[in-house]
Amino acid sequence: MRSTIFLCFLFQSLLSIAQNSPISFETGEFGLTWNWTVFENIGNPPLEIVGNPDVTGLNTSSTAAKFTALQGGMPYAGVECAHGEVGTFTLTPANCIVKIMVNKPVISNVGIKFATASGASTGELLVANTQINKWEELTFDFTPILGLPTSSGINQIIIFPDFQNRNSTNICYFDNITFGTPGPPLATPMTPAPDPNFAAIDVISMFSNVYTNVPVNTWQTVWSQGTLNDIQIQGNDTKKYSSLNFVGVETTGSNILNVSNMTHLHFNVWTANMTEFRVKLVDFGNDLSYAGGDDSEHELTFTPNLENWMTLDISLTDFVNLASNNHIAQLIFSGNPSGNGVVYVDNVLFHTVVTGLEEQASNVLRLFPNPTNDFLTISTTQEISSIEIHSISGALIEKCSPNNQSTLNVSNLKEGTYFCVIKTMEGEVLQQKFIKN
Repeated sequence: MRSTIFLCFLFQSLLSIAQNSPISFETGEFGLTWNWTVFENIGNPPLEIVGNPDVTGLNTSSTAAKFTALQGGMPYAGVECAHGEVGTFTLTPANCIVKIMVNKPVISNVGIKFATASGASTGELLVANTQINKWEELTFDFTPILGLPTSSGINQIIIFPDFQNRNSTNICYFDNITFGTPGPPLATPMTPAPDPNFAAIDVISMFSNVYTNVPVNTWQTVWSQGTLNDIQIQGNDTKKYSSLNFVGVETTGSNILNVSNMTHLHFNVWTANMTEFRVKLVDFGNDLSYAGGDDSEHELTFTPNLENWMTLDISLTDFVNLASNNHIAQLIFSGNPSGNGVVYVDNVLFHTVVTGLEEQASNVLRLFPNPTNDFLTISTTQEISSIEIHSISGALIEKCSPNNQSTLNVSNLKEGTYFCVIKTMEGEVLQQKFIKN
C-alpha cells in the first residue's frame, strides 16, 4: 500500500514539473516547431516565426512569433499550441508568474490561458501593453488559480495577442514566454511621503492630509487593471496600487477640474519594482464628456529611484498635447513591469508657482536660471546627498556630491530637456526638469 502511495506521489510530482519552457521560438528551443493553430481570425492565417522586428530594444533574440490580428476577426482571435507540446504540468508557486514579451502597433489587452487534455481551462488573464511598436514584457499572475482543479493536468497554452474589437488589421509579435515564482516579498515604505508646504491658496488638492481635498469620483475606475488599497504609513493616508498595469483616477461631471490657474502637477511615488512610471492627464474638452471629439491627453514617463520617496513636481506645460487645462477629468498611472507593478502614491495636487521658476515645495528646492546656457544653480534648505542629471529618457548623464548650494557647469550638454534628481540626507528624492539652451 505504501509503495502504491509513493508511486502515485512520484507520478504527480513528475507531472507537475514536466513543462517545456521557456518558449523562445529559437532554433533548438521550445515553440519553433510546435503545431500552432490560429482560431476565430477570418480564414485563420497561420502563425509565422519571423526575424525579430526590433533587436535594439528589450528583446535581442533572433526570432519571434508574428500574429496577424485581422480587422474582421473576433476580439478573442488567438493561437494555441497542440495538446502536450507545452508538456503536462501543474501550476504551483514555482511557475505561476507567466511573462511574455510583446511588440504591437496598438494598445490593447493581451490574454493568456491554459487548458487540459479534456478542454478544461484556467480562463484567460488579460494585461494590456502600455507602449507601441517596441518590445515590452507583460506579467500574468496565476496565483489565484493555484489549488483549483484546472491548475493541474495542463498541457496547452492559448495566447490572445490583440484582445479587442478592432478597426484595423494589427501585426502583433510575441516572444520569450517564461514561468517563474512571485519572488521574495517586496520592500515597503517605512516612512510616509514628505508633506508639501505650498500655501493653501495656491493648491488644488486631490489627495493629501495637508490640504482640504476636492471631490474625486474614483481612485480606481472600472476599466483599471490593478488593485487599490487605502493604507496608512505612520498615520499618513496613502494609496497603494499593486498588480498594476494601469489605473484611472476620475474627476468627471460636477467634479471636473479647472486647473488653468495652476502651473504644476505634484505628487509623491514610492516603488520597489517599477523600472518606469508613467502619468497621463486627460482633458475632456468643452463638452465635458469622454470621446466627444474634443478630448486631449498627454503622458510623461519617469524613472523611479527604487525604495525611496520620489517627489514629482511637473510643469503643466510639459503635457504638450493637452489642448487646455480647463476640463481635467482623468489622471492615469501606469508603468513597467506591466501587470506586476506595486506603487505607493501620496500628495496628489495641482499648485501654482508665483515666481514662475521651476521651484518645488516653496523654497525647499530651486533651480535657476531655467532655461540655462552654461551654469545651473541648485539651492535647497535640506542637506543634499547627491545630484544626478538625467536625459529626458531617464539615462544618467552626470552625478556629483554637492553642498547645499551648488552651481553645475552644464555647458557641455546638448540643447534639450533634462531632469535634475536630488537625493537628500534624509532619503527623500526630488526630481525637477530644466532646459539647456
